Amino acid sequence: MTKYVSKQPNSQGIIDWTVDENKTWSTLIDRQTQIVQTRACAEFLEGLDRIQFSKKSVPQHTVINQRLKDFTGWEVEVVPALIPAKDFFTLLANKKFPAASFIRIPEELDYIQEPDIFHELYGHVPLLTFKEYANFMEDFGKLALSISPKDRRRLFRLFWFTIEFGLLNTKEGVRAYGGGILSSIQETVYSIESTVPKRLPFEPLTALRTPYRIDIPQPLYYVLNKFEDLYKILDSNIVELLEESAALGDFAPLFEPAGEEL
Repeated sequence: MTKYVSKQPNSQGIIDWTVDENKTWSTLIDRQTQIVQTRACAEFLEGLDRIQFSKKSVPQHTVINQRLKDFTGWEVEVVPALIPAKDFFTLLANKKFPAASFIRIPEELDYIQEPDIFHELYGHVPLLTFKEYANFMEDFGKLALSISPKDRRRLFRLFWFTIEFGLLNTKEGVRAYGGGILSSIQETVYSIESTVPKRLPFEPLTALRTPYRIDIPQPLYYVLNKFEDLYKILDSNIVELLEESAALGDFAPLFEPAGEEL
């Protein structure tokens, strides 16, 4: 159950955000943009410059879509909240990224378990201005739709450990590119600077065997050697890797058994 109520766009596609909601966005984007400067990968920072989010009010989907389409032909789709996996991947396969039409309350400014509009827009849209990244998302959606729901659930681990919580080796050191990291003030710092989590080289079969929890700072991150490696993941025979990972079984979780995977 959720305490949040989604807002519906009017006939022109405009959402009526309140003064307090706009203030929340302004607070979030101001502090997060400062935090990511030395912790996000260069591509993400360039994406922020490309998309030019409003700093005073929650961006309208219509405005974001005008800019995003110019770069990659993608757009943001208004959704009420979490949506079924099949619906999620169908949107990706059609060059649409789902974004919930609510924003967190001030009491949950630092952490919200449900993905709100700040997470969706700030965490994911900047990199969707890059054609190769956008193509990866589209191809991932198509692949997910081509397999069984059971395999789709396991496949989502690749999405989790890359698109949501991926790290990258750079000449400046390890940097974040995952949207779940870069939309969280806590996880942005923790993922790069904390000595608590493990950071291991990304390998698809290993990631497919790794369980995760959605409601804690991640105990494990997988690190790409270069950003272009992300686009090569789907060059592998993913269906065979799914079968192999299921046969080998999951690694022991690095967390207490609470919460669940998506």
